[in-house]
Amino acid sequence: MYNLDQTSAAFTEADPTVERESMEYDVVIVGAGPAGLSAAIRLKQNNPETSVVVLEKGSEVGAHILSGAVLDPSGLRELFPDFETMNSCPVRTKVTSDKFHIYGPAGALSIPQFVLPPLMHNHGNYIVSMANTCRWLAEQAEMLGVEVFPGMSCSALVYREDGSVKGVVAGEFGYQKDGSKGPGYEPGMELHGKYVLLGEGARGSLSKIAIAKYELDKDSEPQKFGLGMKEIWDIDPAKHNEGEVLHSAGWPLGWKQGGGSFVYHAENNQVFLGMIVDLNYENPHLYPYQEFQKWKTHPDISDLLAGGKRVAYGARVVTKGGIQSIPQTAFPGGALLGCSAGLVNLPRIKGNHNAMLSGIHAADSATKALAAGRAGDVLTDYDDMIHDGPIGDDLRPVRNVAPLNGRFGPFLGGMLLGGMDMWSATVLKLNFLGTLGHKKDDAASTKKADKFKPIDYPKPDGILTFDRLTNVSFTATNHGEDQPSHLKLIDASIPVNVNLPEFAGPSARYCPAGVYEFITEDDGSNPRFQINAQNCIHCKTCDIKDPSRNIVWTVPEGGGGPNYPNM
Repeated sequence: MYNLDQTSAAFTEADPTVERESMEYDVVIVGAGPAGLSAAIRLKQNNPETSVVVLEKGSEVGAHILSGAVLDPSGLRELFPDFETMNSCPVRTKVTSDKFHIYGPAGALSIPQFVLPPLMHNHGNYIVSMANTCRWLAEQAEMLGVEVFPGMSCSALVYREDGSVKGVVAGEFGYQKDGSKGPGYEPGMELHGKYVLLGEGARGSLSKIAIAKYELDKDSEPQKFGLGMKEIWDIDPAKHNEGEVLHSAGWPLGWKQGGGSFVYHAENNQVFLGMIVDLNYENPHLYPYQEFQKWKTHPDISDLLAGGKRVAYGARVVTKGGIQSIPQTAFPGGALLGCSAGLVNLPRIKGNHNAMLSGIHAADSATKALAAGRAGDVLTDYDDMIHDGPIGDDLRPVRNVAPLNGRFGPFLGGMLLGGMDMWSATVLKLNFLGTLGHKKDDAASTKKADKFKPIDYPKPDGILTFDRLTNVSFTATNHGEDQPSHLKLIDASIPVNVNLPEFAGPSARYCPAGVYEFITEDDGSNPRFQINAQNCIHCKTCDIKDPSRNIVWTVPEGGGGPNYPNM
């Protein structure tokens, strides 16, 4: 369960002394991702008179969306059965070939598709930019009458007298570096809804509060996460094969560390490539970003990229706990959507379809409730649908892959035992291993630094591999210089007094944007902890992996963060 003490909870509580204007809607949706936008569209499809608002913290819809992505179109088809013929729909690059490789330092073992369970095949799927897909979904939502407001960070939940969620505080601006209200302070507004749907993505800040307040995860396993890092490259047209999908495992992560990599040949001679590193790693010296850069030096990848140019970079955590880690998704006055609930299918490396389906299910449930004159209660039929509908059908057969990865590594655990368990679920309609648990969260997986040797990573060459800060410049990240850090320390002494001597200061490595660093004198003495909040690309790794659970990620002012063009 989330252990949200009073100190950390205070970071996301509304100031009761501030008076705000309010606006009333039938449904308030936080997050213009695939889940939130699908919910908005379906609400209007069900009843055009339903008033719906979508609030997005990015500067525009899509600015904070990052995904691989190979899209299973099942969710999109529920919304728009004829999406393939709709004008300007960006979902058009069909998968034409599907490969899976196990990498060694200089070679690769190709795994035939017939060995893999059918659920892992990508026939009928599409290579997409989810950022552009969400931009298109927002256009469809607005044409139906949905109000979509980007640049609106939702900083707190608002409650009714009975304790149910009534709305959110959005659009608060003007705090100064020291946390005081500046001369340009704007209190924002309270947006009230009969129901509030949280589609913030993995480790959403308001979702985290709702899960803790209502103990939504009391009967579920700890959620597990991976850090996904991605680059977009323009490559030599002679090497481009539009529609080709490659997933891989092995080097450089090895036999024990969970994770994998991907290369997707999109349109316009571009490839989307990246790596997911499971955050349950034990060795605090592990440097996920450098593992990603090292992977690009494999001959297969370096040959593909030779003569090409990196044009974008980004990172975001993904959920990987499986169906046993999904909390109760409905709470008094609202519901968790998409990755806020943890609906990613780990072996398929897909969650966008389930995010969209969750938004559709929540909208259908809310429509029935509104028609019956209800408000502020628990949408129990939505929670039932998550587990008993198509999302549950998608996640149940793969539920043991993540626990097996964690216990035995990706090869013996995920591939061999997990593969057998998935084949059993496919052929016999049952998982022969039952349902395995995770036992502990990713922060608790980190062990003391003295149990491991430091890892020596090669220096970036600036052509194929890049240092973090150079890559961060390709995210177009921006935060107002005068606002306080949105990365809060529960105890400011812990980074230097605990995390540095015991865990070798892992935040300096697990962050894919160089936000955290330890500064010392020339002789290495007098260390101090520095937070470069302006670099933050909103991946949420720090809120998950800090071994002391001392960092709380909160929303900055609206419009801050990355501005991804077509991730």
